[in-house]
Amino acid sequence: MADPLETIQDELAAVLPRVDRERLAAFTDRLADAGRVFVAGEGRSGLMARAFAMRLMHLGSTVFVVGETITPAVEPGDTLVAVSGSGATAGTVRVAEQARDTGATVLAVTTDPGSPLARAADTVLEVPAATKHRRAGEASTNQPLSSLFDQATHLVLDAVTLDLATRRGTDNAAARAAHSNVE
Repeated sequence: MADPLETIQDELAAVLPRVDRERLAAFTDRLADAGRVFVAGEGRSGLMARAFAMRLMHLGSTVFVVGETITPAVEPGDTLVAVSGSGATAGTVRVAEQARDTGATVLAVTTDPGSPLARAADTVLEVPAATKHRRAGEASTNQPLSSLFDQATHLVLDAVTLDLATRRGTDNAAARAAHSNVE
C-alpha cells in the first residue's frame, strides 16, 4: 500500500492547480465587501463551512452558521456562503434559494458549476475534486466518499482567508486576539 499521506498530497496536488484563480479572486472580492456573512452546508461540507466561518470571525467578519439557534434572519445585503460537493444537497440548495430570494448575495462552493446550488448563486467557486458520487469528469481519488472535496475545499477557503487577512492587515496577533478566550 502506498503511503497514505503521499496519496492525499498527490491527489490534492492534482486538484488545487485546477482551481480557477480568477473565480477565486472574484469569490474573495465578494467577501471583502460583505457585511454580515452566513455559512451553510450539510455533513462534512457543513464542517468545512463552519471552519471557514471561524476563520472569518478571526478576521473581524460578522459571521453566522445557518441552523444555529442564535443565527438571525438573513436580510438584503447579507452574504451566504453555501458549500456542497455535488451542488445538489437539498437543504443547502433550499437555504441558498431562500437567501437569494431575500436579497442576499449567494456564493457557492461546489464541484459542479451547473448544479442547482450553482444556479442559485451569484458567484460560483468550483473545486474540481471528487465527491461521493464519483461522477464522470471528477478527479480521481483513492479516498472514500467526499474526502478529496472536503480537503481541497478546506485549503481553497484557507486561501480566501489568507487573501482577506492580507487585504485587511490582520496578522496572527490580531487573529489570536479575536480567538475564543473562554475555552
